[in-house]
Amino acid sequence: MLSSDRKGAVAELAIARRALELGIDVYRPVFEGGRYDLIFGLPGRLSRVQCKWVRSRHNVIAVPFDSARRTADGLLRRMYTAAEIDALAAYCADVDRCLLLPYERFEGRTQVHLRLRPSLNNQRIGVNWADDFSLEALHFDASQGP
Repeated sequence: MLSSDRKGAVAELAIARRALELGIDVYRPVFEGGRYDLIFGLPGRLSRVQCKWVRSRHNVIAVPFDSARRTADGLLRRMYTAAEIDALAAYCADVDRCLLLPYERFEGRTQVHLRLRPSLNNQRIGVNWADDFSLEALHFDASQGP
């Protein structure tokens, strides 16, 4: 069983690897403990990316938009802000998928649910599909350069 630190490290590596395979430049901050884990060199801009290890359950991937740590007073949860990150990347080992969610699309939300398959009642309105947020969905062309 992996510790939460190891899960985070695996997620960062999986996301960085997939991004590099897609031709995205990937940079790491010099120190640990900041609000973002990676920097993606995208066409015309740099993007601060927070990485998360996530699970799938009942064909849904839940992506938290906050951080949590234990303190002497209990669990401290803190939302990410637009001043701290540009996107949240998630690695789901259950389905071996890397997802990239732009912060501005989900600002103010504590969690985003992404569906892998249609629901049993076939609801489609208001559904966030995992395929729409796959890292591959960026359609980044490495030949264009950053």
